Amino acid sequence: MLKTKRKINQGLPGYAAVPVACGRDVLRSAKPCGAMPMSLPNLLTLARIAAIPPAVALFYVPWAWADWVLLGLFLSAAFTDWLDGHLARALKQESAFGRFLDPIADKLLVMALLFMLAATGRLPDLSVVPGVMILLREILISGLREFLAGVGVSLRVSGLAKWKTAVQMVAVALLIVGSHGTEALPLHHWGAAGLWVAGVLTVVTGWSYLRAGIQYMGAGELMGAGDPPTSTPTAPPPPEDC
Repeated sequence: MLKTKRKINQGLPGYAAVPVACGRDVLRSAKPCGAMPMSLPNLLTLARIAAIPPAVALFYVPWAWADWVLLGLFLSAAFTDWLDGHLARALKQESAFGRFLDPIADKLLVMALLFMLAATGRLPDLSVVPGVMILLREILISGLREFLAGVGVSLRVSGLAKWKTAVQMVAVALLIVGSHGTEALPLHHWGAAGLWVAGVLTVVTGWSYLRAGIQYMGAGELMGAGDPPTSTPTAPPPPEDC
């Protein structure tokens, strides 16, 4: 009989106790624990990563239509960010692979486009600052998630983080076609302003996650949760981009 171990958090915001499974009985089964299922939601997630090389290549196409193709590619990828999670829940095809890759795919796409916007001079000088803030925040959250996963704790997305993601996506979309704006429709300025708003939300949400993580680390030392886990944590709640 498979035994599970549960880490308990007492009153810590943003965290949920996660059962630790994948014991010997699972390892002896025919199907490896954590196998990568090629379901439709996972294929959509992989498609976002596959979209990065052509998106980068379009920055080097010297014709105006390339910007609009890039915009369509980015908006399609952003739509799959919502669609894959919706289908996974509706079709009951949630998987450890999907939970792992979904937030990474979003960050890879957005970071690649922000880097290319800066490299091709489409970001005003000061607008590089919120881009750096977003990059540093994503590195911080990724490290925090990795640590917490090691002790069987899932870091849940906050409502404010969802707004940050939405504003960030809109800002990137406007900056992609910013050079096609007019005096009456200053897409470039709107995109830069949106990126600053996303940068501010990045700092606020990043600090909130870091503060909660530090609280957990302190509580974990008291409970002995800081010791390396003896089993691999599985089945955390599906994370969304934060």
